[in-house]
Amino acid sequence: MAHEDHGHHRHDHQQGHHHAHSHDHSDIDWSEMGPLLEAQAELFMPLYEHAMAWLGKRQTEPGLIVDAGSGPGVVACLLADTFPGARVVAVDGSEPLLERAQARAERLGVADRFGTLTGELPGVLDELEYPVDLLWAGRSLHHLGDQRAGLTAFAARLAYGGTLALQEGGLPARFLPRDIGFGRPGLQARLDVLEAEWFARMRAELPGSVAETEDWSALLAAAGLRPSGTRTFLLDLPAPTTDRARAYVAASLTRTRDGIGDQLDADDRATLDRLLDPDDKASVHHRPDLFVLAAQTVYTAVRTR
Repeated sequence: MAHEDHGHHRHDHQQGHHHAHSHDHSDIDWSEMGPLLEAQAELFMPLYEHAMAWLGKRQTEPGLIVDAGSGPGVVACLLADTFPGARVVAVDGSEPLLERAQARAERLGVADRFGTLTGELPGVLDELEYPVDLLWAGRSLHHLGDQRAGLTAFAARLAYGGTLALQEGGLPARFLPRDIGFGRPGLQARLDVLEAEWFARMRAELPGSVAETEDWSALLAAAGLRPSGTRTFLLDLPAPTTDRARAYVAASLTRTRDGIGDQLDADDRATLDRLLDPDDKASVHHRPDLFVLAAQTVYTAVRTR
């Protein structure tokens, strides 16, 4: 569970949220994945910094902040930096990722007001000793079968006047021009379709899955909260991009190839293989036109009763 996710739905699920839910994560070695997840989240730091600045202008100084689905703690530590008077609790189902979060807090000098809580959302939140003034749920809600019930549980943990910041939606990430010089133009648009279908299957297979119209403001209102704002934040890393961005793109497209490659036609599969071949000068490892462009949306709502 976590918010450090970044682009396509399938990438979000595997490298972004870091849930340790048993339904499909039992085979993931989070100790091994942790450094990669942390590095990828750091790549998206400009986007998160803009989101935190927006929240900071709208939020009175909170006493207790909870990051519900924190992963390795990149955003949790950023919350601690944004609100220097607050205590931050990083919540996740993966103990190895929370160990990374705690170590990060120590490196950044915020460990004296930083804690962790291991368990599955939303029930683990009942272990909190105090109501929450700001609860950040960064792309963790859609891993719960019943999202409406999850929002209601999140809302119940808020103090009166407390804020729920929900990061869901946005746009699929883009890495490449429409025409990359080989294969059929529009590869990423076709990958988006397959990944959206994968995401729908993932949602349908969750325990207790309930289909919902993804009108997040309406769902927040149904949870008893007053919607207070919506904003979309952009990550724009233009070409020529950095080695860290190249590594992120390569990891993302590798997951796509491994996960939905059998659903691609032969031409698109060959194109994707060439893009991932480190010995090919036209691959994402070398091409000068590679970029990262992503948009992620945050919805806020306040508990008024």
